[in-house]
Parts: sequence; C-alpha cells; structure tokens
Amino acid sequence: MAGLISPAAPAPYPAGQSPSELVGGSAIQSQVNRWPILAVITLGTFMTALDASIVNIALPSIAQAFGSALTGAVEWVIIGYLVVIAALLLTIGRLADLIGRTSLWIAGLVIFTLGSAVCGAAPSLIVLIAARGLQGIGSACLLATGLAIVSDTFDRGERGRALGINTIAIALGASAGPTLGGLIVEHIDWRWIFYVNLPVGILAVLASRRYLPHPRARQAGHFDAPGAVLLGVAIGGLNLGLSFGQEWGWISLPLIGTLVVSIGALVAAAIHERRTPAPLLDLTLFRSRTFSSALLSLVCAMLALFAVGFLLPFYFEELRGFSTQEAGFLLTPFSITIAVVGPIAGSLADRYGSRWLAPLGMAIMIAGLLMLTRLSATSSLPEMIAPLVVSGLGQGLFLSPNSNALLAATPQAEQGQASGILATGRVIGQSLSVAVAGAVFASLGGAMAGMSLIAVRGASSQPEFMELETTFLNALHAAILVCAGFAVLGLIASMLRGPEPHHLPGDPSSTRSAGE
Repeated sequence: MAGLISPAAPAPYPAGQSPSELVGGSAIQSQVNRWPILAVITLGTFMTALDASIVNIALPSIAQAFGSALTGAVEWVIIGYLVVIAALLLTIGRLADLIGRTSLWIAGLVIFTLGSAVCGAAPSLIVLIAARGLQGIGSACLLATGLAIVSDTFDRGERGRALGINTIAIALGASAGPTLGGLIVEHIDWRWIFYVNLPVGILAVLASRRYLPHPRARQAGHFDAPGAVLLGVAIGGLNLGLSFGQEWGWISLPLIGTLVVSIGALVAAAIHERRTPAPLLDLTLFRSRTFSSALLSLVCAMLALFAVGFLLPFYFEELRGFSTQEAGFLLTPFSITIAVVGPIAGSLADRYGSRWLAPLGMAIMIAGLLMLTRLSATSSLPEMIAPLVVSGLGQGLFLSPNSNALLAATPQAEQGQASGILATGRVIGQSLSVAVAGAVFASLGGAMAGMSLIAVRGASSQPEFMELETTFLNALHAAILVCAGFAVLGLIASMLRGPEPHHLPGDPSSTRSAGE
C-alpha cells in the first residue's frame, strides 16, 4: 500500500529492526489485510456506540428490577460508564503510543466483553454499576486506539474514506440502540441488552488476533503517571459535574465542589505537563493550527448537534404525543444520513483535502439547526424529518474530513495520543451539549411545560393547552438557537485551520506502519 513503505525512500527504521518487526508482517500482508483491519475496528466501534445508546431505554426496567428510583443511584449505570471513559481516554492514548495500539485494542475488547457478561448477570445495582465501570475501561481502550489504527493502516489517498466508513459504525450504533434496546426489554429481558455484546465481542477478539498486526517493537518513553491521575480527575470530574448539573442544581455545593476539584486538577496538570520531561499530553501538538482548529471545531460540532438527540424526544413524545418507539424511528433519518454521507465525504477529503469540506459541513449543520427552530405543534412529517436530514448531511460532511485533518497533522509516533485527544474532545462536547441545552430548555420552562402537557392532555381547556405548547416551543427553539451559535463558532474555527500539511513519501511523519 502506497505510503506504508516507499521503495524509493525507505522509512528510517530503528537500528536492528526490519519492517516486519515493526508491523508484525510484510508490507504485502499489510496491503492485503487493510480492509479486514478496518472491518475489525468498525465492528468494535459499532459495539461501543450501540452500548452507549442502548442502556438509556432500559433504565426504568433496571430501576424496577433493583427496587430503585429513576433518579439517584441508578443514574450511575449510565453516568459512571461515561465518566470512566472520559477520565481514561488521554491516558490510554499515550499508553497506545508506548506499548502498542493492537495490544490495547484487544485488551479493550476483552475487558468490554467481560464487563458486559458481569452486567448481564449482576445480582445487585452496585455490582451493575461496577461492571459498567469495567465496560467503560474497555470502551476507553477501543475509542483511544481505533482511529489511530485506521490512520496507520491507510495512506493519505484512502484514509478519509476509511474514516468515513468507521463513521457509519458510530451513526448506526447510536441510532440502533434505542430501537434494539426497546425490543429486547419489551420481548426478552433488560439483561440481554448486555448479553447481546458477548457474541459480538468474542468475534471481534478472534478477528483482531487474526487480522491486526502484532509488532514486537515499542516506542521508548516514560509513562507520566502523575499527569495521568491529574488529567483523569480533571476530565472525569468535569464530565461528572456536567452530567449531574441539572439534577444537583447549577449553583449547588456538590456541583461547585466537583468543578473546583476538576479545575484545580486541570491547572495542576498544565503546570506538571510543562515541567515533566515525558508529558502524558504533548502540548506541542496544539501548536499546529490544523490540529487545534480541527479539535476545536469537533468540540463545537458535538456541542451543536448532540443535544438534538436529547431534546427532540421531548418534542416528539411530550408535545406531539408519539410513543417512545415512534420517537426513536423519527430520529433515525439523522443517523442514517450521517452513515450514508460519511464515506462519501471521506473519499472527497482524500481527493480534495478537508480544508473546505469541514466548513461546508458546519455551514449545513447551521442550516439544519435553524430549520429545527421552525418546528411547531402541527409540523408535518416531512417538516420534522427534513431538518434532521439536513443536519445529518452537515455532520456527515464534517466528521471524517475533520478527523482526517487532525490525524494527518499528527506525527506517526503520536497517533494514539491524537486519537485519545479526539475522542476526549467528542465526549466533552457531548456532555457540554446536553448540559447547556438542557439548562436553557429547563430555565425557560420547557421541561415543566412538557410534563404538564402529558398530565393535562385531553383534560384541559384549549387556551391552557396552547399556553403550555407556546412555552414548550419557545424553550425548545431557544435551546436549539444556542446550539446553532456553537455551530457558528465551529464554522469559524474550521475556516481558520489554514492549508493542510503535505508530507513526502519518505518523510517519517507520513510513513505508516499498520496498527502501530
């Protein structure tokens, strides 16, 4: 495969090591195996995306099974999983550069599958929460290494298309979760939302051992344990505070205390990382305008669009009276559009670069969000679906070209770290999106109006019902406008990235060794 090993300009291998020692096989083997490698990564990515969305719909059944309220301890089934992922992504990204991405990928699959088995068999809520934390460790290993393996395996001429195909797994996993979870809970048992991961996980482990390279060479370096702890506390604490902010209250002592600890750890981490000779987070990466712009625009994209999947179910169910299953189906055009457009956008990025594709995608996102602010209590089916298709088109055009640009701006030896940073940015953006949009929606009376609409539907006077509808829609439109504002910031950031780097075939930074 062009770009892996150039016969005209050999890569500068470490003394005494052949190409096969670095990649676990010949260049020909890498060329033959690159699509099976992508299939394996896509399978693991789909499993983590599915698990992130499938559990939500089962939470009432889980609470009932363990005699718990829907608020409080049972929320840790979801939030504990997300906090663990957020806290570990940067650490595992750095470890992947030091000890090998394939090893951590397979370890992540094993840990995630084991955690799924324990979740399904959990005899108590505390065991379930602990097992979800174990799943979070596995997911962090997968998220922090998957894109780096794809980037290493495919050269610049095919990497965008490969990243676009990987986007399909994220989109389909997110969209299939609520529907599949609802069917499992309704017709089988909530425990099977975890057991369904077992055959997929076992298959992914076997395929990974068969197709992913197993290099013997490792990058020399020291692991920064203090930096890992500080950054883990900072990012995990931030995610925890944002997740519970609405429930605790935005000026409550628990939230303020959590954010103070998080910010303190972040400041300490910044000081420590500047002084340590082998930092966990290479701050020089952020000197690249392309890298920093791609990361900032990704966070803004998540801020802009992740809340759509959080807010619209309230619109569909509380205002319009659709069932949960119908609301899930109505949201699928968004994810399906991303899945269809992602590979096309990746191929276009391979051919033309991402400098203008990413801003175009962000501009289309803004148009889709503005269309969502036109939703009313009587919007027709096409009027509800069209904004989701436009928003999905924008995100599909943005995601894979933007990821391609970020990874292309990163030295080959730090691809794991870049993958971890990218995944961390995505998680933080998603958490902030729900926190900010939820706060705007609730503060303007949308949440209370939605609950009242359900309670008084068919039993209240027409003026009272219309007043509740107006309050709900005003709050919804305001929250979506805030999301559109974040998309505007993302558009500006993506337009400021400048020209993308172009490496010569013999340049070490462009030489890829599959999987490492």
